[in-house]
Formats: sequence, structure tokens, C-alpha cells
Amino acid sequence: MYRQGDVLIVPTAEAAVPPRVAALAAQPRDARGRLVLALGEVTGHAHAVVGPGELRREAGPFGAAWLRLPEGGRVVHEEHAAIPLPKGWYRVVRQREYAPGAVRVVAD
Repeated sequence: MYRQGDVLIVPTAEAAVPPRVAALAAQPRDARGRLVLALGEVTGHAHAVVGPGELRREAGPFGAAWLRLPEGGRVVHEEHAAIPLPKGWYRVVRQREYAPGAVRVVAD
């Protein structure tokens, strides 16, 4: 497993990727050509992947994202060291926190 800030990246065997992921639309890259895993609402910084691949997101604030890296890649962020990722599939999960009366995704 890999973690960068509030983002958890879990290697997943291709056979374990749910069939519904194939029907999800691929997310567009940002202006810098990165696949953005999480965007900091306060700072504008992003946890993003550099390299060839695709990112697909399930609906809703707690939906998982699925990352496919056919050649590997790197997770980058303005305030963290880069993390190299080998080729393969990954499930991307945002950290959650409890606030009285609600559960929410952690925001930078």
C-alpha cells in the first residue's frame, strides 16, 4: 500500500477489479497533464499521478477511484516527496473523518 497525505493507494490484482469499473468514464487530465487523485480545496495543491494511464471514479464523495498504470508512474504533490508506483491497477481511497453528525472526506 502507498499513502500520500490523505490519499491511500492500494495495489489491486487485475482480476479483482470490479467489472463495473470498465463502464466508468475515464477522468480527464489537468492542465499539467496529470491524473488528479485529490485536489486541496484550501491550498489548491493536488495529489496527482504523472505517467501514462487512466483514472476512473465511482460516483459520490466516498466512491473509490480506480487507477491503471500500464508502465508505472509517480504520485506527486507540492508538499510531499514523490512516490514511484509500479505498473498495474490500484484502488484509490480518500481518508475520511468524523464530525459530529456526519462523516466527510478529509480536505487539505
